[in-house]
Amino acid sequence: MADYTPSLLNKRLVFVTGKGGVGKTAVSVALSLLAARKGMKTLLCEADGSGDLPTYLGVDSVKYSQREIVDKMYAMSMNTEDALREYLHIFMHVPVVGRIGPLANAFDFVASAAPGVKEILITGKLCYEVREKNYDIIVVDSAATGHVISHLAAPQVLNSLVRVGLVNSQTQWMLDILSDHDTTGLLVVATPEEMPVTESIDLIDKVKSETTVGLTAVVMNRVLPELFSKPEEEAFDLLCTERGRQELLDATGMDTALLLQAARLAVELRRTSTVHMDRMRDALDSDTPLINVPYFFDPSTSDVLAGKVADALGEELAT
Repeated sequence: MADYTPSLLNKRLVFVTGKGGVGKTAVSVALSLLAARKGMKTLLCEADGSGDLPTYLGVDSVKYSQREIVDKMYAMSMNTEDALREYLHIFMHVPVVGRIGPLANAFDFVASAAPGVKEILITGKLCYEVREKNYDIIVVDSAATGHVISHLAAPQVLNSLVRVGLVNSQTQWMLDILSDHDTTGLLVVATPEEMPVTESIDLIDKVKSETTVGLTAVVMNRVLPELFSKPEEEAFDLLCTERGRQELLDATGMDTALLLQAARLAVELRRTSTVHMDRMRDALDSDTPLINVPYFFDPSTSDVLAGKVADALGEELAT
């Protein structure tokens, strides 16, 4: 296994984020499948309950209560009311009741005025599962790049606001877990395009300056394949000339102008994406891996696609 494999699968808690549309959920599911295949008891958590996780798992729904999807792999979706009920029961010893709608509404009102209050439920639930050692690894399909900082920094924010008392003690142990880079890490997903790469670089800077969570790796998703080797590319360039096309037409009777234009477009797209990949690599520390996942051209359902991404991740980590 590559040297950076433990940095992914030996974490206890991995937050996965990325700009909307880059395949963040697919990579979250893929990493969870990969961990489960290696015999690790895995929890995949959807931080935003309105996401597409069920589609990628091939199930009808995912709820707050953990559900086993495949052997060793469980999934759940965050819910404010259920998380608040569990928090009150575990830490405040409040008896479990059927519904706490009015209390949850009041909590939402308070959370809208106090930074980090709502996010602390999500982060606290995840850190609690880590502390209790209920799973070997927890993979979090986190909020997108524009919102993930508030989740990662929630214990830190509340801890700085409330210096003593119950709130301080409740956030300190969470902060200890998040700050331990051997335990917790962040996985950023991008595609080799200008805006996703720019947002990812900005996010990495904010993570370093505003949170205590360490960056584990960056996944570059939907990487186009290199169509030609160097000799093949020289032959292709020749065919793209007027003389080359005419010689091919004379030899085969086929006008390949449209085919060559399509291939030229694919080559140019690959070259452009390489520029963005290089920019991403240059922004990373030397010990932070950039992991490539190829573009899958064949049509697949979301759950099948997640399996293919898991295969690609496994192959990448094994090289």
